[in-house]
This record gives sequence, structure tokens and C-alpha cells, in this order.
Amino acid sequence: MPFGSRAERSIRLQSIHESVFVAPGAQLYGEISVGEGSSIWPQCVIRAEANHVRVGRYTNLQDFVMLHVGFDDAVSIGDFCSITHHATLHGCKVEDHCLIGIRAVVMDGAVIGRGSIVAGGAVVTEGSHFGPASIIAGIPARQIAERDCERENRLNAWHYHYNAQGYLRGEHRSWTGSRYTKWLGAKKAEIALDRDLAVLDGS
Repeated sequence: MPFGSRAERSIRLQSIHESVFVAPGAQLYGEISVGEGSSIWPQCVIRAEANHVRVGRYTNLQDFVMLHVGFDDAVSIGDFCSITHHATLHGCKVEDHCLIGIRAVVMDGAVIGRGSIVAGGAVVTEGSHFGPASIIAGIPARQIAERDCERENRLNAWHYHYNAQGYLRGEHRSWTGSRYTKWLGAKKAEIALDRDLAVLDGS
């Protein structure tokens, strides 16, 4: 069977919002949905040969991220999450407004609660559950502190949304200059009052 036919069949399983930035080199296979305003960066790989992968709104999957389902567990990522460079998520759930650090691993059946941070290089083992506002680190990962990081994590997600809009225009220097400085000040003020969440009302 020609490769094109297989690729088209996989694409029919996918629901990618029209606003999503998908960088060249990203590879998506199987049943995948990605919500409004999200972004998928170079060399990100998403595979759902069973179950499904669900990515929320205004979430970014950075360079070399790996998302893969388990035989028994889907992958679910909420709104305003940052899955940073080289992180691996396997059959797990990440709730809204979380940040998963560089080269972190989150394994099957694990749950990362809303507004949490998983430190770079941490390994969250199978079936681990962490509540909201957890700071998680180590191998194996454990909760080392409790702090609500929702707003700072949303700011990081907004940065990547802003950057993705630049890439869609062919601009690769979005995080510098007076326009960026003005945008950043306004966005911080919105987030401080949770007014940035209004974008979710109609989606």
C-alpha cells in the first residue's frame, strides 16, 4: 500500500483545531485531538496506536517531545500546559495549567494535578498521583513542595502561543523588541486578574 494512503487514513483519525501551529518535522500518528491555540514544535512525535491522545487549548508541545499511549492508558493534557523539550509522556494525565520540565518522564497511569510543575529530568513512575499545586522532582519523582503555579505556568504557555503566531507569519524573533515588551506587560496584567482565561469561554 502506498505510504500516502496510510498517512491519509491516520489523518482522518485526527482532530487538530485550525488555529494550531504544527511545525515542520512534527510527526502525528493515530487518534489525536489538539485544541484551539495550541502549538506542536519541531521533531515532536505523537503516537496513538491504541486509546487516544487529547491535548487541550493553548498548550505547547515543544521540540523533541514524545507522547505515546499505553495499552491500557490514553494520554490527556489539559489547557495552558507546557510540555518542554525532550519530555516523554506515556499513557498519563496532565491536568490544566501544568509545566513538565526538560527531559522529564511521566509514565503510564500517572496523574499530575492542576497548576503543578514537574522538574526537569524527573521520572514520575507508573500509577503515581500528585494533587494540584505540586512541585515534583527526583528519580523516582516525589512531591518536594506545594505551590500554586497556575498563573506562572499560564504565562509560559502564553509565551509559546505568542511565538507560534510569529512562526505562522514567518517571524522567528518574536521574543524581542518593543512589541514583545508591550505584549508581555499587558499579558502579565491580564493573568494577575485571571482575565486571560476569557479566551476559553467561547471555545
